[in-house]
Amino acid sequence: MFRNMLLTTAILLIAHHVHGQQVVVTPEETDEILANPGVGWQTFHRTRTQDRNLPSWIPSTVHYARWGWGILEPQPGKIDCDFLDGVLKETREAGQTLALRVMCCSTSPRQPYHPKWLADIGGQVISTRYSSGPELEVPVLDDPQVLAAHLGFIKRLGAQYDGHSDIDHIDLGTVGWWGEWHMSQSTNAPMPTLETQKKIVDAYLAAFTKTPLVMLIGGGKMLRHAVENGAGWRADCLGDMGGFSKNWCHMRMAYPNMLPAADAVDAWKTAPVAWETCWDMRKWVEEGWPLRFIFNYALALHGSVINNKSAPLPEGENIRPEVERFLRRLGYRLVLTELKHPSTGRPGDRIQLAMKWQNVGSAPCYKPYRVAYRLSNDRGYGTVFVGTLIVNKWLPGSIELFTDEFFKQPADLPPGEVHAVADTIRLPDDLSPGDYAFSVAIVGQEDTKPVAQLGIKGRSNDGWYPLSRVTVSR
Repeated sequence: MFRNMLLTTAILLIAHHVHGQQVVVTPEETDEILANPGVGWQTFHRTRTQDRNLPSWIPSTVHYARWGWGILEPQPGKIDCDFLDGVLKETREAGQTLALRVMCCSTSPRQPYHPKWLADIGGQVISTRYSSGPELEVPVLDDPQVLAAHLGFIKRLGAQYDGHSDIDHIDLGTVGWWGEWHMSQSTNAPMPTLETQKKIVDAYLAAFTKTPLVMLIGGGKMLRHAVENGAGWRADCLGDMGGFSKNWCHMRMAYPNMLPAADAVDAWKTAPVAWETCWDMRKWVEEGWPLRFIFNYALALHGSVINNKSAPLPEGENIRPEVERFLRRLGYRLVLTELKHPSTGRPGDRIQLAMKWQNVGSAPCYKPYRVAYRLSNDRGYGTVFVGTLIVNKWLPGSIELFTDEFFKQPADLPPGEVHAVADTIRLPDDLSPGDYAFSVAIVGQEDTKPVAQLGIKGRSNDGWYPLSRVTVSR
């Protein structure tokens, strides 16, 4: 029955024929929204299973949260690992990884972000206001005691969690209101000096050498410094087409200046780009801002994830199709367009594989996932071969940014170039003769468990894609 199922899948979902001794397979693409690691829709301060506003048709593999420094280090020199490990456990059980930011300056008088003990160790904390709001307390990051304590915190956080399998990326935050690298509308609390800012950025870069970092786009010179040292970037106001001013907006004025000024336009090729909606998508619809323009903008700048703050989606008949179209392209999307291999082999033979792949998404896969192959028969036998192909070098297509045409209506991203690649597997010497299903999958860095879905039809329940058959003779 298992064998019949595989044959039916091959017949229905792929063009599969034999040229002499060669099998040629042309898989059929799918329009399914893929639930792949590190890309797509983020839930905010709640996991996928806790988010009541997450529609059933939107998968989410990343849980995003941000906390004050005092939450994560309630006592001097002691990271609250019980708290963070608990969040990581909930996130893992929901099938997600965690992205996080640490903050020092809060605009809520009842919820300061800095630790209560900071003043007790001699750290300078001052009173200020945000706009015309109530009096607030914020730490002075230039103060030697505060800076030493904060740099120590970053170092301890990295020592405990750098490379943690349940952490997707970390915002290089900390500085400014909400960790956004500005102190706008503050009455008497300026930004720390560039020297202090650089020490903080360098502390993150030193502490997190395995976990990806993304820098807030408003970081100015520190954005350049972080990107030069391998960080990606994050923008917290996707969609603003004039919500703050009739003569200025993030989409047309801020981002097109910030990225070139920091030489960060091509940072996406090696590190992730993260988006957060300005307000949330309901504001866009209320203001009449075009979803197609905003989504294409986010794709053209090669985003991998979007955080809509776990707000409800706006209502309207065209909302879902636009969101679905956007999520089909957001992040990496790997498509196997052709597979060739011999139709027969003998134990000990080397089987030559020829393939064509495309990344039709908006960003690379930033993890060095590998292409793997499996032979299995209807008696339950299966053997897996990990090849030499690493998928993180397969870039998507690009368009010219920030031109007059771009601002009229950013074009759809073209598919990435076709990667014609070859690989080889060696059949085991003790492989029994018979008919075997040949399957392909993207597996992790250390094991052979499928970790990423492909943009083709035919995925089995175990994550493999049975595409063809190989006959092993004596």
